[in-house]
Amino acid sequence: MRQPTATKVLVIGYVWPEPRSSAASGHVMQILEAFLGQGWDITFSSPAGPGENRADLIALGIREVPIELNSSSFDAFIAELAPDIVLFDQFMMEEQFGWRVEKHCPGALRVLETSDLQSLRHARHQRLKDRLKDDGVSQDFSDLFAQDLPQAFELMANTDLAKREIAALYRCDLNLMVSEVEIELLVEHFKLPRNLLHWCPLMLDLPSEARVPFEDRAHFLSIGNFRHAPNWDAVLWMKNAIWPLIRQQLPGAQLHLYGAYTPPKATALHNPAQGFHIMNWAEDALQVMSQARVCLAPLRFGAGIKGKLIDAMLCGTPNVTTPIGAEAMHGEMPWPGSIDQSAEDIARAAVQLYSDQSLWTRARDNGLALLADRYRRQVHGPALIDCLDACRGDLAQRRRDNFTGSMLRHHQHKSTQYMSQWIEEKNRNSQAGSVPG
Repeated sequence: MRQPTATKVLVIGYVWPEPRSSAASGHVMQILEAFLGQGWDITFSSPAGPGENRADLIALGIREVPIELNSSSFDAFIAELAPDIVLFDQFMMEEQFGWRVEKHCPGALRVLETSDLQSLRHARHQRLKDRLKDDGVSQDFSDLFAQDLPQAFELMANTDLAKREIAALYRCDLNLMVSEVEIELLVEHFKLPRNLLHWCPLMLDLPSEARVPFEDRAHFLSIGNFRHAPNWDAVLWMKNAIWPLIRQQLPGAQLHLYGAYTPPKATALHNPAQGFHIMNWAEDALQVMSQARVCLAPLRFGAGIKGKLIDAMLCGTPNVTTPIGAEAMHGEMPWPGSIDQSAEDIARAAVQLYSDQSLWTRARDNGLALLADRYRRQVHGPALIDCLDACRGDLAQRRRDNFTGSMLRHHQHKSTQYMSQWIEEKNRNSQAGSVPG
């Protein structure tokens, strides 16, 4: 009897995964692990250059194939591969390669891994810039944090980025969302059909080893990729407003800031006399998190869910964050630390958590309960596979029902396709010594 062939998956990454550098890459790796658990045949491709901290996909049994932007070489590659599922990592990859996938593998299920809603993050960043321009003195941002989903829609609706991103979501057969808040925003205000969206948060194994106790921990910690704008803004807010308030109450306090790709502007902030230490990249983020007593994550803008706060829970490290940091992360569960909206309140909560062992212990236990309630791999991994299987089994009907997506794909073929082909021809002629007029 002939054995069925394994499902073939092509993942097109914006970058090669670096799970120790960003939560977005960590989520991609968790999805790949769910696929591997099914025995699926996986190829990972990216037009990006190799990063410093990239994961060894080949060691996991995943094929690595570099690809080029605006090149018909991709057409021959995907036609020969003939995948059953194509997963785009971030919407820009769907923009670049989606029309090629549809042209050469029309029966492949097209899935978008969003990581976060980038247009929401950028709109919130602009809102913060406007607020700081109008009032650069007040350190209370409750007015920004209080804005609801209708206001978020108003911020996003007229931006080019939102139009591009929402169009990509419509064009795909399924979109993986880490944030329930973003699902509601898309369904209620951008009117995406709910069945195009699948809630797929970080997928974790619960910690089994004992966590480092309160009395054996020291220092505050903040961690995050310095290239990610929300993280860099949080560093500046800590440096200029929050950390001086903490040091007033705890004169000997030390803050260790870890992050991948540390730029000179970050190392320039290093000041041991103030207890403000720029530590560069952490080889083992969980190890340094386990030694810290309190994690600081004062995010003034952002989207999605925050890997640094998940890491803190895994390590039993209470945290202090903002409503943006905690958004979509805890449902009705108590938060493992404190959620505050001003520099003064963040500093006060941080000092209290650092000094009060009973409060610290309650926060630590809340973190473990939250992980068990919302982030178990054993729940979300099978749910993802079931959803993908159901979509593949009903693909023709799903596409008929999604007329808006079909319409957008039609127009994409008339714009993105021809622009890409023009760029490819321009590059070819430029190499030959002439450029088309």
